[in-house]
Amino acid sequence: MAADTHAQGAAQRRDRAVRAAVEQGLLDREPVVCLLDVAGIRASTAALTEAFAAAVAPGTPVLHTFAVKAAPLVPVLRLLDACGLGCEAASPSELALVRAAGVPAERTVLDSPAKTTAELRGALALGIAVNADNHQELERLDALVAAAPTRSPVGLRINPQTGAGSIGALSTATATSKFGFALRDPGARERLVRAYAERPWLTRLHIHSGSQGVPLELIAEGVRELYGLAGEINAAAGERRVDTLDIGGGLPVDFTSDAHAPSYAEYVAALRAAVPALFDGSYGLVTEFGRSLLAKHGLVLARVEYTKTTGGRRIALTHAGVQLATRTVYAPAAWPLRILAYDALGAPRTGPPLTQDVAGPACFAGDLLAAARELPELFPGDVIAVPDTGAYAFTAHYGYNSLPRPAVHGFTTDGPGGGVRFTLARRAQSPSEIVAEAGGAHPDALL
Repeated sequence: MAADTHAQGAAQRRDRAVRAAVEQGLLDREPVVCLLDVAGIRASTAALTEAFAAAVAPGTPVLHTFAVKAAPLVPVLRLLDACGLGCEAASPSELALVRAAGVPAERTVLDSPAKTTAELRGALALGIAVNADNHQELERLDALVAAAPTRSPVGLRINPQTGAGSIGALSTATATSKFGFALRDPGARERLVRAYAERPWLTRLHIHSGSQGVPLELIAEGVRELYGLAGEINAAAGERRVDTLDIGGGLPVDFTSDAHAPSYAEYVAALRAAVPALFDGSYGLVTEFGRSLLAKHGLVLARVEYTKTTGGRRIALTHAGVQLATRTVYAPAAWPLRILAYDALGAPRTGPPLTQDVAGPACFAGDLLAAARELPELFPGDVIAVPDTGAYAFTAHYGYNSLPRPAVHGFTTDGPGGGVRFTLARRAQSPSEIVAEAGGAHPDALL
């Protein structure tokens, strides 16, 4: 019941935000804008922290970090920091965003399968937690730690090789995944135990085997493998060498409705069933959620520029497409998105459903947000809204046709009948910025 109420409240805020965006002229200045529901983001962080707090033994250190790649915007990271979350960065630029947001080093984790020596040295100097991906990276860390002892927690990322989910490209725990130390390869487990026995500064184990399309049971199986390995390492070392388990993130998101499913409470329940001792206080815990924290709280709004019928197919041409929803356009079966129809004044459009394509502005035929979708008939000047786009969508821009990055606004509402306030989180990219990015300062460089 609480989850239903939460979803209903989010849907009501969304409708109010669409109307307000039209009334306040956001779509007059730019034909496509992106919105983030601040109250929804706060609610997701609270659901995460409360689910773990209810399960862990008192006094257990728990750090929840946000996977920056899901929404690399400094204001988003700042908001999550204010909600008590840290950040997980996977590149030097993401780390720069984290630093710009003021997230403390002790609440920052650095992951990546291809860290440079300079990147590792910088993280260790700051005291940022580092998870090494492979034996060669571990050798680099040997040299860096010997040259300059660090206060950074250091761990190894484990690939439990537990299998794939329904989206192969996002399955990070397959037998041949590019990520982490393979756990089931011949001799791998013994080599890992020995690595910890020889390095007292290795104190963490890391896993990230979940993502969209991976069921809870498979995610929990990976965590169970990690927990078992930690026990073997500590037994071999004769002490509590591993003190923290970074169990990653990757909770799937339901893109078919407003429901938040699976919930964080369901995730914790799956972990308790698979690894009963995980929450008993033996280990500190770190999480790295991204999509599940932000996806439901993002909304793309775009004007319908034209409508036409071709070969009996009704098509609505809009300004939102591959540049904002790249995965949906190139892999629509794996990444379907809902389309909500509003009239030119921002009111939900009603009427009998009509089969229509909703197309984007890019110059290739596949730039479709939806194909043969049943929607109330759309007309020029109407507004389409694309929910569930707060992660890996408009914050991960694709520059086809040199289409600009759109403006992103956070929004808050003043009570059930109050107004809607928008705050600019990122301004739209200007043509001059696109020219500069495209070498505009060096026009004669190739003559």
